[in-house]
Amino acid sequence: MSTKARQTMTNSLKNIVVPYLREHGFKGSFPHFRRQNEDNIDLITFQFNRHGGSFVVELAVCPADGVTMSWGEKIPPNKVTAHDVNDRYRLSENPNDPDARWFNYEAAKNQEDYDLVAKKVKNLLHVSDPNWIKSLF
Repeated sequence: MSTKARQTMTNSLKNIVVPYLREHGFKGSFPHFRRQNEDNIDLITFQFNRHGGSFVVELAVCPADGVTMSWGEKIPPNKVTAHDVNDRYRLSENPNDPDARWFNYEAAKNQEDYDLVAKKVKNLLHVSDPNWIKSLF
């Protein structure tokens, strides 16, 4: 899978999903986003398959003051990512199917195909409910 395909997919996510996240209070820059709540931080990270053609969306929560790693390093609230948290949830069209956790864009042939994948992700992110991510754990 080409670098161009990944960049096109990233651009679709930035154009379709990121504005939606921002509307609902998420900050950060692609691929890591966070939303500070009263008692926790919602975390969303996009992770691309190193072999190309697909990506996962990882969701996590952490305490409002950030995370302290096992070796003592403190990750502040404005820097923490889903990768800093052990307990993560992978967004999925079908939570009972492990393969459905990967959003595949390998067959995308034009911009509309990439946008369809991004719209699928957006439709699965119920972030208008401030308790949604926390409820997954």
